[in-house]
Amino acid sequence: MKKSEEIKKIVKEKYGEIAKTGSGCGCTCGCGNQSNEGIAKSIGYSKEEINSVSEANLGLGCGNPVAMSKIKEGDIVLDLGSGAGFDCFLAAQKVGNSGKVIGIDMTEEMVLKAKENAKKYNYKNVEFRLGEIENLPVEENSIDVAISNCVINLVPNKEKAFEEIYKVLKKNGRMYLSDIVLLENLSEEQKNDESLLAGCVAGAMLKDDYLDTIKKAGFEVIIISEDKDISKRQYQGIALESLKVEAVKK
Repeated sequence: MKKSEEIKKIVKEKYGEIAKTGSGCGCTCGCGNQSNEGIAKSIGYSKEEINSVSEANLGLGCGNPVAMSKIKEGDIVLDLGSGAGFDCFLAAQKVGNSGKVIGIDMTEEMVLKAKENAKKYNYKNVEFRLGEIENLPVEENSIDVAISNCVINLVPNKEKAFEEIYKVLKKNGRMYLSDIVLLENLSEEQKNDESLLAGCVAGAMLKDDYLDTIKKAGFEVIIISEDKDISKRQYQGIALESLKVEAVKK
């Protein structure tokens, strides 16, 4: 199994490249001829959402966390692994001028692209910060809603990540995750495959272990839905699913 710093280097390089080119099938291992728009539609985004900030849609993710979240006007929202800002801009439309959205990403190229998109689309209630989920550059007890789209599987230390998210959420704050989880163990070869690592598979946890890790951080967990068909659409039939979860800080 690869070490944490090695994993981060592989992920940064891959997503830095995607930020520069505008596509590249990040959270997938075989998107074939699907366009960014096609992938976004297949995981739950509407045509209206995609068209509202098309440059920010890089065809990444495994769900639509903004759609399943209960974000309301005035909320402070944190997007974990914000990429080019797609989910941040959708969340910004919900929080309005009285709210704020903070996007965190560890890839410099993504943060730069997101800032460019925010300027282009004139989003003044969105801020992007360079940082890691295991060590969030966010004040404790300051966030109403945290969202994340197919990113936690890329984080080497998931226990620390969920502890950090718990720490920055306010009491009764909520986290909405769409993430890849495994339904069977991978082979050692798969676990060390760099394309599967950057493709959101090699670093994923078994579903029950993933849910237990969230609970151990202090959250009350509710499963919203499970997309098993994504395995055939984007992952060449590997035994995995896209899990959608609501987690509440009590």
